[in-house]
Amino acid sequence: MKSAWNRLFKIQKKEKMQQKVSFDDTNNTQYPEELSSSIDTNIQHIKQAFGNSGDLIIREFSMGKPLLHNVASIYVNGLIDKEIMGNFIIEKLMNDTNINNLEEPLSPNKLGTYIKDHIITITSVEIVSDMKNLLSNLLSGQTIVLVDGSSEALNCASQGGELRSISEPTAESSVRGPKESFTESLITNTSMVRRRIKSPNLWLETRKLGKITQTEIGIMYLNGIVSDKLLNEVRERLDKIDVDEILGSNTIEEWITDDVYTPWPTIFVTERPDVVTGNLLEGRVAIFVDGTPIPLIVPATWNQFIQTAEDYYLRWSISGFLRFIRIVSFLITLLGPSLFIAFVSFHPELIPTPLLINIAAQRQSIPFPIIIEALLMEFTFEVLREAGVRMPRPVGQAVSIVGALVLGEAAVSAGIVSSAMVIVVAATAIASFTIPHYSLTDATRLLRFMMMILASTFGLYGIGLGVILLVAHTVSLRSFGIPYLAPFAPLIITDQQDAILRLPKPFMSKRPQLISQKRKNRN
Repeated sequence: MKSAWNRLFKIQKKEKMQQKVSFDDTNNTQYPEELSSSIDTNIQHIKQAFGNSGDLIIREFSMGKPLLHNVASIYVNGLIDKEIMGNFIIEKLMNDTNINNLEEPLSPNKLGTYIKDHIITITSVEIVSDMKNLLSNLLSGQTIVLVDGSSEALNCASQGGELRSISEPTAESSVRGPKESFTESLITNTSMVRRRIKSPNLWLETRKLGKITQTEIGIMYLNGIVSDKLLNEVRERLDKIDVDEILGSNTIEEWITDDVYTPWPTIFVTERPDVVTGNLLEGRVAIFVDGTPIPLIVPATWNQFIQTAEDYYLRWSISGFLRFIRIVSFLITLLGPSLFIAFVSFHPELIPTPLLINIAAQRQSIPFPIIIEALLMEFTFEVLREAGVRMPRPVGQAVSIVGALVLGEAAVSAGIVSSAMVIVVAATAIASFTIPHYSLTDATRLLRFMMMILASTFGLYGIGLGVILLVAHTVSLRSFGIPYLAPFAPLIITDQQDAILRLPKPFMSKRPQLISQKRKNRN
C-alpha cells in the first residue's frame, strides 16, 4: 500500500540523517570540483580518483606543427569501442594538418573548441569543466580529451566493449512470435522497442541512480497515451531512491513497489521487446536498467501474469482456450494438495467409495499424519526443483526427472508416503509449469503451503476462509494507483475484451480504461 511505501522511505531517511559518516561521491575531497588548466594536474587527480587502476588508460601525445600542443586521451579499458577510439579520435588528432594553416595560433581554450568542431568526427562531442561529470562520463564508456592550458575537457561518445548479442528468450519462448530478447545494454534494449514503435511520441527519460554504482535508468513511455498522474508517480518514486548501489531491476522493483509484504508481484517484468511494446501502447510505463535484460512495466494487474505473448500471435479462440487452461492450472497449483488433505481428513463422504477404499488401504502403512506426508512431499519436490535450477542445465534436468522418479518410487515402497499423495503432488507440480510468469509461480508456491495448513486444521472451511482472506487481500492491492484485480474488481465491461478471453483484434478497440486516461481508443 502507498502508506506503507511512504513509511519505508521515512524510516530510511531518518536513519540516513542519524548516520554521521557515509560515502558521498559528490563531495569527494580527493580532487577539486573544477578542472585545472594544467594537463598534468588533471591527469594526477584522475589517477588519484581511480586509485591508479590498471584499466584506466591514459595516452599523452602532441599535435600541431611547428607549435606543439600537449593533448591526452583518457578512457576505461573494456568500456569503449577501440575502433572508434583509434580511427576517429587518436588518428584525427595526431594527423590533423589544417591546424598549421591557421592565420594565428590558437589559445588552449580555443583549441578545445576547434578540435570539437573541426577534427573529431564522432557523433557526439561535449565540453565539460567539472571533475564530477568527467569521472562519471569515463565510467559510462566515454573518452575524455584534455588539452594542456585549458580548464575544459572534451567528452567523446565512444561506448562499446564486449556485450552479449541478442538471443532467443529463455523464460518466455513462443512458436510464432519474434525470436529475440533484451540484453544487458540499455541502448540496445531501447532501440529494440523503437524499431517496433516508429513514433516521435515514444519518449525516453534517463537518470542515474546509486551513489556508488551510478546505474543508468531509462523511463520509456508514449506521450499522449500515458497518464500524467502515472508518469509523475513513477518519477517521484525513482527520485526517492537514495542508496549506494543499484545492481539490477530487482533492486528498483523492491524500492518502488506499492506493498512490500504481499506475496503477489505488483510490478510486471519481461524479457521480450514485443511485450514491452504492447504494454507501452496500452499506456503503461517501462523502466529499463543498464546491465539488466529484464525491464519493469508499471502498473501491473493480476491478469497480466496469466497472459503470454503467444496469445496475440494465435487465433483468438485458441488463445482464449489456453488462458482458460492456465487459470485452471493456477487453481490446481494453489488448492490441489489442500483439497486432497481436506477430503481425506475431514470430508471422506465427498470421495467416491471405491476411491476412498483404495486411499484408506494405501494409508494403513503410512506412519505420518496426512499433513506431514503432504508437507514432506512438497518440500522434497521444491528441493528437487531448486537443485535442477542451480545445477548445469543438462545435468539439472536429468537430476530433477530421475530424482523425482527414484525418490517417489522409493518413498512409496518404503511406506513413507502413499501413491495417491505422489500423484497429487506430481499433478500440482505439472500444473505450476503452465503459469507463464515465474514471479506468479513463486507466489503461488508460497501460498499453497498456507492453504495446506488451513486445510489440515479446519478442512474445507479452512480452505474457504483462506480463499476469502486471499481475495480480500488481493482486492486491496494497488499498483501505482491502479486496482490489482482490474478489470474484475472493479468490474469494467469494456476491458473484458482482453481479460480471461481475447476477442478478435478488430473488436479490441479500447485501451484499458483505468490505465490510459487520454487516448482511450486504439483507432
